[in-house]
Amino acid sequence: MRRLPVYLVLDVSGSMSGEPIEAVKNGLQLMHSALRKDPQALEMAYISIITFATDVSQIVPLTEVASFKPPAFSAGGGTSLGKALKVVTDCAKKEVAKSTLEEKGDYKPLVFLMTDGQPTDSIDSGLNDFKAYSWGVVVACAAGTGVDNAILQKITNNILLLDTCDTNKIAAFFKYVSSSISTASKKVDADGNLPGADQLPPPPPEISLLKL
Repeated sequence: MRRLPVYLVLDVSGSMSGEPIEAVKNGLQLMHSALRKDPQALEMAYISIITFATDVSQIVPLTEVASFKPPAFSAGGGTSLGKALKVVTDCAKKEVAKSTLEEKGDYKPLVFLMTDGQPTDSIDSGLNDFKAYSWGVVVACAAGTGVDNAILQKITNNILLLDTCDTNKIAAFFKYVSSSISTASKKVDADGNLPGADQLPPPPPEISLLKL
C-alpha cells in the first residue's frame, strides 16, 4: 500500500524548557495512541520527527505507526527554523517514493510545524527549497504569543494559534494532528490526492485559526 508520510517539525529551543517540552512529549504519546486505534492510519501513515533548536535533527525517520516509538529529547538552544525547513525538505526528497510509469509512489507528505518563538537564523536559507517541494498539506502552529505570525505566513496559510504553551493547549494541538492524519488517510481519492486543509477536521476549541 502507498504510504502517507507525515513530518512533525518541532521547536525544542530553550524557551520550550519545562512544562512545554514535557507537554510535547505527552502530546506525541497521545497522538500515537490515537493513531494505533485507527485501522486506516495504522496501515497507511508513516511518522517522522524532526526537532530544531540551534541544531536540527531528524530523530525519527519515516516509521510506520505500529513501529513508531515517541522519542526522548530535551530543550535548549536557539531556534533554527530556516535550517529546519531545509532538513525536512531534504528528508522528504530522500524518503518519499515518487511515482513512476510502472508504480504509484507515496502520497504527498503532510507537515505539522510547531514553534514558540522567533527564528534565530534566516528562514530564507531553507524556505525556497521547502516551497518548491510538492507537499500535501502544511500546517504551522504558533505556540504562545512570542511568534511572529508574518514569518509563518511565508511558510503556509494554514496557521493555528495557541495563546499559551501549557499542557492542555499543546495536547489539543496533537489531538488535531492525529485527527488530521486519520482524516487524510480516509479521504485520499482514487488518484491519490489528499484532502485540502479546508477538508481536515476543525481544530479543538483550545486552538484558534489565524484569519488572513
